[in-house]
Amino acid sequence: MRATVDIDEKLFNEAKQITKIKTKKELIKVSLSEIIRQKRLEHLISLFGASPIDITQEDLEEFRKDER
Repeated sequence: MRATVDIDEKLFNEAKQITKIKTKKELIKVSLSEIIRQKRLEHLISLFGASPIDITQEDLEEFRKDER
């Protein structure tokens, strides 16, 4: 999908510096993936309450199958 967006240059440059990602396309892809990951985690926490969730590495891989 192609889109024209106005991105805050200061935020963009900080994100590039922190992540060491070189291209705009990859930085946006990683950013969107991270938002999705965070929201899924928030949803899981809301299902199980505020207590820490005991999730194994295998559980995480199962949740991430949809991201690929």
